[in-house]
Amino acid sequence: MTTVLALDATSSACSAAVWRCAGDDLTTAQLFGRYEIAPRAHTHKLMPMVRDVLAEAELTLADVDVVAYGRGPGAFTGIRIAAGMAQGLALGLDLPMVAVSSLEALALGAALQQGGAQAQPVAALGTLDARMGEVYVGGYLVDLAQPMRPQMVALIDEQVCAPEAILCSAALPERIVAAGAGLAFSERYPQPLAQAITAANIDAEPDAACIARLAAGAYLAGKAVAPELAQPVYLRDNVATRSTRKPLD
Repeated sequence: MTTVLALDATSSACSAAVWRCAGDDLTTAQLFGRYEIAPRAHTHKLMPMVRDVLAEAELTLADVDVVAYGRGPGAFTGIRIAAGMAQGLALGLDLPMVAVSSLEALALGAALQQGGAQAQPVAALGTLDARMGEVYVGGYLVDLAQPMRPQMVALIDEQVCAPEAILCSAALPERIVAAGAGLAFSERYPQPLAQAITAANIDAEPDAACIARLAAGAYLAGKAVAPELAQPVYLRDNVATRSTRKPLD
């Protein structure tokens, strides 16, 4: 049995999830989750959610094989809360960790909401940073042929920027599903992206249930790391590197 425990607090939502599967047989995979919109309450909500979701799965912390968490980008305080709690659990249990992009989790949630097994292009448009007037952005081709172990291919590099300054490293498809609070500024997006958006969910937030699915694939592929190597991602440190990417024009 492989068991993944996942936590997320990168947005106004707070969530915890357990993914478990008997060996490599994905038909036996099960997912248990807790999710709540709880701004500024993550510290108080997260560990009770962990206890509840483990109890629902009839597991204990001793049954967990890997701890996953939403590494960001997102709310700075929330990222630190989830990363700190996940790292503390992993260190205490002597377990490896998997860090999952909150934008990938947001995109996966949107693809799952659309349904179907065909690969879908999804733009994750994260929460606006009101102080800087910027959005967090990432674009992915989401393959749900195995929905309990989805595959993601980057279409738009993860970045934080003004809505009109979104840059892309590859040609965009004609139709894109979009999710996240950044949709409030879609009229400011470069035309190729704005015109491609055909379905949207402005209220979507990352969910630990999606993080657990993505972390399971990473863990089974041997991509987990030691707890001391797990780091949050704010994207601010990468702003200067965006000039090497191809602009959307």
